[in-house]
Amino acid sequence: MKNLRAVDLRKSLGEVARSLDRSGEPVALTLRGRPVGVLISVRDWNERFTSRAVQDERRRLVAEILADRRPASVPIEEAIDEVRRG
Repeated sequence: MKNLRAVDLRKSLGEVARSLDRSGEPVALTLRGRPVGVLISVRDWNERFTSRAVQDERRRLVAEILADRRPASVPIEEAIDEVRRG
């Protein structure tokens, strides 16, 4: 991970953005010598956070289905559709 001072970010934002786009390597942002944040590519954002949200939603749906078990006579597809409708 590259380190970049906040003052240098102001001077080279376009270059930093192009580097993120090309390499995807995160950039640690420092202010007065201490780390204050990390810049990541959109690709990393989607892989790390968007996918996690989808997984969390799946887990929530499964938990809801399991908590509201239906008799065996109700097809699972029907039960899932009912849960999705709310």
